[in-house]
Amino acid sequence: MNACVNDFDVPDGIDVLRVFCGPDGSNGNALGVVRDGRRYPDNDSRQALARKLGFSETVFVDDPERGTVDIRTPGLRLPFAGHPLVGAAWLLDLEILELPIGDVTARQDGEFTWITGRPEWAPPRTLEQYASAAEVEALTGPPPGEGRLYVWAWEDEAAGRVRARSFPRSSEEPGDSRSGGAGAHAGGTDEDEATGAAAMQLSAELGRALNITQGRGSQILTAPAPDGTMEVGGRVLLAVAS
Repeated sequence: MNACVNDFDVPDGIDVLRVFCGPDGSNGNALGVVRDGRRYPDNDSRQALARKLGFSETVFVDDPERGTVDIRTPGLRLPFAGHPLVGAAWLLDLEILELPIGDVTARQDGEFTWITGRPEWAPPRTLEQYASAAEVEALTGPPPGEGRLYVWAWEDEAAGRVRARSFPRSSEEPGDSRSGGAGAHAGGTDEDEATGAAAMQLSAELGRALNITQGRGSQILTAPAPDGTMEVGGRVLLAVAS
């Protein structure tokens, strides 16, 4: 099946998922999954496809039985990322995903798919707390600065409920907008709808499980473990089937 995404037809053999959907199935961060990575055997072909698709990340499945996957943004390869791995675990229905940085375990729990990784595997970013969720929602863009920025505020501290938004800033790699949609396709600075790795880092810093609403209304859950690993989970829906 083909469907129009970012103003072009998604090639056959690519599934498009929405990861970290809200309770009503809305929102979520778009993800492209190439089921047969052998169709794009080298770095150049993979980066060209990731740029064309324009999602924040595209996953290439190199071994669907062992769960060997390769994560690409429009501008570079990532050693680890939350929403691509949650999406791939859901689609492939595997308990382990193999990455160069280490194995990631996965599990299904009702409507949620969970992966376990280490927060230090994620790219560095600034975590900036605001006084209220209303201040976070009122932002029209990132404050001045460089590097990835994750702004957040408590909605209900006792319950672990957080309102968050994620922005790239001027030091990002060209084309690595960290967000889906036209901004990513053009190498712009669009907001990222749902960022699992940032949620893991915030949860690790606070030392507690979180229920995060990010972007327009995506939901991300986290749960720290005593050994320093972190679970991140959410709902996944199939938007376009290959």
